[in-house]
Formats: sequence, structure tokens, C-alpha cells
Amino acid sequence: MNLKLEACTPNDAAQLAELRALAMRPSLERIGRFDAERARQRLLKNFAAEYTKLIKQDGLLAGFLVLRPQDDDLLLDHFYLHPDFQQRGLGSAAIELVLAEADALEKIIHVGALLDSDANRFYLRHGFVLREVAEFDNYYLRYPQVGSRRCE
Repeated sequence: MNLKLEACTPNDAAQLAELRALAMRPSLERIGRFDAERARQRLLKNFAAEYTKLIKQDGLLAGFLVLRPQDDDLLLDHFYLHPDFQQRGLGSAAIELVLAEADALEKIIHVGALLDSDANRFYLRHGFVLREVAEFDNYYLRYPQVGSRRCE
């Protein structure tokens, strides 16, 4: 798998907003809350290219993630794969890069997932623990695995 996380530019915002709406559609439709424009605007409202990484496979845009500082921790604010790239192990490969970065920094990662989303199982499989259940979302934490770091 030729996976790379690449820097993002402000010019990528509109394309990423479209990708988010496409990726979120099935989960939001299941709970009767899909609104493509709202899905786009949620990303665009707080878009920060400096915290956004493009997920590329073989040079193609497969998805993106936003990992921003939050107090002394990290917030995985967005993490989406285009439906054509899902169920291939790409999400797991990308999250492993994020987890390694957080471990190296000894940072906790916070993330939220829509209640009926497949993302809930994904985050649990990758070491996140449920912190809170809200009206529409589950909120998780993943503590740094500092003991598993390699010695240099």
C-alpha cells in the first residue's frame, strides 16, 4: 500500500468539504440528519490547512484528516476517506501514522464519532476508549502508548 500523508493548502478546502459530505452521507442518512450543505460548512467554518493532512494512495486523494492541538492534547477533528477507498485498510494505515505521532509527543487524542457510524468500531479497534455518549455522538480518548516506543 503506497500511503502518504501530505500537507494541505487553503486551496484544498472546497474539495475536502465535498469529500466530507460524500463520506458522511451514509451515516447521517441512517439517523435522518443528512444535509450536504451543513456537512460542507462544518468543515469550511473552521478549516485550518496547517492541521490538515491529505491522505494519498498512489498519488490519488483518498481522504484527509485534521489533527489539531487542544489544550495539552490533540483533537482528531476530522478523518474521512472517500467511499471508493474505504474497506481497504487505508484508514487503519493512516490512523497508525497519527497514533505514532501522538505517542512520540506523549499526547492524548480526542475524537468524536456519530452514534451509528462504523467509525465507532474503528476507533475502538485502534485503542480508543469511550469517554462520553451525547445525543448524536460518542466521544473517545486514546492515551499515548509511551512504553511501546522504540529506543534510539
